[in-house]
Amino acid sequence: MSRARPEISTVRLPSTSPDLFGRERELAALEAAWDNPRTNIVTLVAFGGVGKTALVNVWLNRMGAENWRGAERVLGWSFYSQGAAEGRQASADPFIDAALRWFGDPDPTQGSPWKKGERLAVVVRRQRTLLVLDGLEPLQHPPGGGLKDPALESLLHELARDNPGLCVLTTRLAVDDLKDLAGTSVETIDLENLAPEDGAKYLAHLGVKGTPEELRQAAQELDGHALALTLLGTFLTIGQEGDVRRRDLVPRLTSAHARRMMQAYERWFEGKPELDILRLMGLFDRPAEHGALDRLRQARLLDPADPHQPGTLDCHPLVCEHFGEKLKAAAPTAWRKAHRRLYRYYRSAAKYLPDTIQEMAPLLAAVAHGCQAGRHQEALEHLYWSRIARGDEHFITSKLGAHGANLAALACFFDPPWEKPVAGLSEPDKGFVLNDAAVDLRALGRLAEAVQPLKASLKAYTAGEEWRNAAIAADNVSELLLALGAVDQAIVHAEQSVELADRSGDSFARMLGRTTLAYALHQGGCLAEAQRLFEEAEQAQQEGRPEYPLLLLDIGLDQVSLGRATQAADYLERAVSGLRQAGSQHHLPPGLLARASLYRLRRDFAHARLDAPPRSGLPPRTGAPLACHRRPRAGPFKRCRRPCADRAHRLPPPRRRTREPAGGRRRK
Repeated sequence: MSRARPEISTVRLPSTSPDLFGRERELAALEAAWDNPRTNIVTLVAFGGVGKTALVNVWLNRMGAENWRGAERVLGWSFYSQGAAEGRQASADPFIDAALRWFGDPDPTQGSPWKKGERLAVVVRRQRTLLVLDGLEPLQHPPGGGLKDPALESLLHELARDNPGLCVLTTRLAVDDLKDLAGTSVETIDLENLAPEDGAKYLAHLGVKGTPEELRQAAQELDGHALALTLLGTFLTIGQEGDVRRRDLVPRLTSAHARRMMQAYERWFEGKPELDILRLMGLFDRPAEHGALDRLRQARLLDPADPHQPGTLDCHPLVCEHFGEKLKAAAPTAWRKAHRRLYRYYRSAAKYLPDTIQEMAPLLAAVAHGCQAGRHQEALEHLYWSRIARGDEHFITSKLGAHGANLAALACFFDPPWEKPVAGLSEPDKGFVLNDAAVDLRALGRLAEAVQPLKASLKAYTAGEEWRNAAIAADNVSELLLALGAVDQAIVHAEQSVELADRSGDSFARMLGRTTLAYALHQGGCLAEAQRLFEEAEQAQQEGRPEYPLLLLDIGLDQVSLGRATQAADYLERAVSGLRQAGSQHHLPPGLLARASLYRLRRDFAHARLDAPPRSGLPPRTGAPLACHRRPRAGPFKRCRRPCADRAHRLPPPRRRTREPAGGRRRK
């Protein structure tokens, strides 16, 4: 009796040619990984165009021909649809949402990004699942390869430690978050360029004619780069009668072989519809809808027709980027007009008020095209604020939990992220996008990146004499710097927050500034001064906000205290969960450290290392326990001149808000 066919969803993987040469060793490694119960994740690492996706697709075809060799579910997803250029802001939110729905999760929007990732890992592990995640680099920090998205990070951490199936990743950058398990449950396959002999066989397969040595020399000149060889082979076969000696028609442009071949095609198609199609492909960061052109597919510049999506065009990200850059440089007016038409199309095609992240996709695409068309203010007002955020409701983040997708949309209003908003926005809206970007970066745990936009918003609010907003911005900067270990800088910005709050006369800002300064001074060792400021803050709260609510963040911090006192795992689990759900990741370290301490006492060192990993990628510490006593400070809050060890009890952390954007927008 034959075994039932597994549930399969691989339509989101790019279509590639079935031609594969010189990859038998890598195919064997993938097969061995599937058969090895100790291997949970395999990462294929190589530069763009080397053939990672083609290798995986050929292996999947082999698996399918053998009825998937015991797999009960097969899910494939490509992040290349969000582009592959360094610095592009991408999000795993659409994948996490779609995967949870595919596995039958009752509410994919529920929980923090970390919880969604953990929940997805649970349902993946219920059956022997083959999970393929292609083109991971848009979600990684160059050059180290750390993951930007907490849901994806959580998913991969969980699968790396327990996975009855296999997760296959393809990326240009090794995944730094998995390095601790390298060689155990995580295997890495470094995909090299093709050897000259294999490159020669591939050129011959494409129809290129010449002696074996000539073909070998041609492959060697392109360093065996698979995409460059593909483009060279089809260029010679279609337009040069396959003669390998005519490769001298391709200009030499350093080592950018794929780009060099695309420039040759550009000259070949000059004045023809093919070039227009390719330039139009550069407008998209996802598959383009409607129509196809056989000649471009024959030239391997467009991907083969996808039987699952017959009405779409797609091509390799390097091809999109190359021709998009060329069109933008050569015809900027046409570039803007084309994006304007796409902006109008996606704006009208989208559901007016989407309810899911999948329904939100056309609106997010409309924002991207609108900004490329130079209509930043219009896109912000009529799409982002009205239909994506839904005003102060912050629907995309508060209801869908899609901080990553929201951040990718906000990136369209920066040049570059996250340093400076585009000139096309009004001054108040510049402060708004700076603040909202910082809120999302903070919610995603990208604290170091959040400092820059908050400092910029602080500068803008101060220049505009918006003292309350400036005070809150200074407060947020101080919190982030303290979480990053920069104690001295945190104290300086907290003092600035107090000064600005007093100037504003706002009771909430005055309480907030004093609480933040007290906490920073406490961490710097000035306990007596910290206690005085805490008392002032409590008095200001009683006078201005006597019924200030206990939100998720407050509950999370309370659970930290209970967890420390009782060493109860359930308290600490709820603490970390509450802090993450609150969207304020700068308060997360106390919970993680407390939980790591409990894991350590239980001798569960693997989980302890997950909660308290070695420092990496953070700025050097600028403060020590008594660093604040090194020099006196001018102003109303002078630091104590001697150690405060006589008051060395731990003060309770301040109660804080979950999300109150500085300078929140007011709309009629």
